[in-house]
Amino acid sequence: MSNAVPDSTPAPERLMLTSVETPTLTKAELAELLFERLGLNKRESKDMVEAFFDIVNDTLVAGEDVKLSGFGNFAIRRKAPRPGRNPRTGESIPIKARNVVTFHASHKLKAVVQGDAPPPEEFE
Repeated sequence: MSNAVPDSTPAPERLMLTSVETPTLTKAELAELLFERLGLNKRESKDMVEAFFDIVNDTLVAGEDVKLSGFGNFAIRRKAPRPGRNPRTGESIPIKARNVVTFHASHKLKAVVQGDAPPPEEFE
């Protein structure tokens, strides 16, 4: 048996996840937020969200970067062809060259996510 005195320092707080699933923000939810916060009608809200994603998509397909100030940058990166391996059979297979979309978060977004900066103000 030990005669040690129990430690009276409080345990550090732990982040408790309420669900195993990661919540997803959908286009429909974005449109609903525009409807609620900006007062647009539901059709205008849906059209605005669709137009935004169409512009981002078309810009990336054209090979241009998309920069959203205070949020981050989307860019197209060319991946060279390389040898690959089928994990089930171990067979060597070639992987073709392809374009991929990359996202780099801004310093502001990173700071908010890390809790180093307060979240931006809500829309009025």
